[in-house]
Amino acid sequence: MRRERVYGVSETPSNTLQYRFDGPEEAPVLILGPSLGTTWHMWDRQVPELTRQWRVFRFDLPGHGGAPAHPAGSVTELTARLLATLDALGVQRFGYAGCSLGGAVGVELALRHPERLASLALIAASPRFGTPDEFRQRGVIVRTNGLDPIARSSPDRWFTTGYAAAQPAITDWAVQMVRTTDPGCYIAACEALASFDVRAELGRVGVPTLVLVGSEDQVTGPAEARTLVAGIPDARLAVVPGASHLVPVEQPAAVTDLLVRHFSTAWQPAFGSSTGQLAVVAPPVRPALTVPAQAPRTAPIAEIAPVAAPPQPAAGPDPYESGLTIRRQVLGDAHVDRELAGADAFSGDFQELLTRFTWGGIWSRPGLDRRTRSCVALAALVAGGHADELAAHTRAALRNGLTPDEIKEVLLQTAVYCGMPAAAAAFRVAQQVIQEETTPTE
Repeated sequence: MRRERVYGVSETPSNTLQYRFDGPEEAPVLILGPSLGTTWHMWDRQVPELTRQWRVFRFDLPGHGGAPAHPAGSVTELTARLLATLDALGVQRFGYAGCSLGGAVGVELALRHPERLASLALIAASPRFGTPDEFRQRGVIVRTNGLDPIARSSPDRWFTTGYAAAQPAITDWAVQMVRTTDPGCYIAACEALASFDVRAELGRVGVPTLVLVGSEDQVTGPAEARTLVAGIPDARLAVVPGASHLVPVEQPAAVTDLLVRHFSTAWQPAFGSSTGQLAVVAPPVRPALTVPAQAPRTAPIAEIAPVAAPPQPAAGPDPYESGLTIRRQVLGDAHVDRELAGADAFSGDFQELLTRFTWGGIWSRPGLDRRTRSCVALAALVAGGHADELAAHTRAALRNGLTPDEIKEVLLQTAVYCGMPAAAAAFRVAQQVIQEETTPTE
C-alpha cells in the first residue's frame, strides 16, 4: 500500500478547514477531531499505529494551529464545515474519533448524518459540557484579557498534577498551543460548547460507540462518560487510570490500543477478534513527533457494561420555553434560577409573563442581534433609574459580546441624554460587575 501525507485548506471561506491526511491512500478513512485550544498535533502519538490500517484525516478547528480565522459559533456549523471539506475530497464514509469539542462533532455526525459514519469513539466528551454560563464566562475573560490567562491554566485542566510536573516540555507545548489560537475563534468555540446539549437525543445514536475517559478528568469525567454510555444503545465505556482530560497525550499507548481494538472490531471485523473485547497490548516503538517526547506509560483499562435508557422525546417549541432558553443564555443560569426560585403564588405569574413576552417575544426577534439589544437595554435601564437591574444586564452585555470599552461608551452616551447623576450611578454598578467578570480566576 502506498503511504502518503497530504495537507490542505478547503477553498470556500465559510467552509474553511485546515486538514492533513496520513497513511495509505486506498485505506478506509479514520477522522481524528481535536479539543478546544489544541491542534491536530494532539494526535501525533496515535498516528504511526493507526496508519497501519487506516488513512488518518486530522483537522484543526478555525483559528487553531494557524488555520484560517473564520469563527464557527455552533457544533452544527463545525460539523457542516467538516462535511463540506470531506465532500470536496470525495470522502463519503468514515470512522470518527473526537476529543472533547471534537467529540461533540462526533455526536452531531451520528445524530444528523448517520449514513456517513461507520463507527464512533468519544474521548473526554459529554452530552452537555458543564453549564452555558461557564463557557460564556470564559469568553468574557478572553475578550477582555486575551488568551494568556486561559493558556497558563490549560495544563491544570488537561493533565494530572504529577504528569504536568514530570513533563515540562509537554506542559509548555500545551500553553503555547493555546496562546497561538485566534481569540475570536476561541470565543466562538466556547459559544459552541455553551449551546451544545444532546441529552434528550442520545438514544438516536445508532453506530457502535466507544466512550473513553481518563479516571482523573475534572472537566468531563467518568460521570459524564457514563451518561453517554447509558443513553447510547450500542456504547461501551473504557476508563484509563491516571489520566486527565487530554488523555490521548497523557496516556498515548493506552488510547491508541483502545482505538485500534474498537475500530477493528466495530467497523472492520477482519482486523480483530469477533468478540469486540477491549484490552491493552504492548505499545509499538513510536518515533518522536511534534508532541514533545515522553516515556511510554501503559495503563490498565477498566471496562463498564452499557445500560441503555433512551430518554423521553423533548417537548415541542413554545414561546415560554424558547424565552426561558434565551433568558438563561443572556442572564445566566444562576441569575434565572434565583429569580424563579424566589417566585411564589403572588409573583409566579409575573415571572411567566416576563419569560414569555420579554424573552420569548422581544429578545427572540431577528431584527436586532443580542449585542445591539444589550446596548438598548443598558441605555433604557439608566434612563429609567433601574440600577437594581443594571448589574444583571451589564453581565449579560459581556456575555453577548460587548467589551468593557463598548459598555463604557454606552454609559457615556447616557450621561448626555439621561443626566450625569443617572450615569454616575450606572458607572458604579457596571464597574463592579466588570471587575468581577473579567478578573481571571487563579
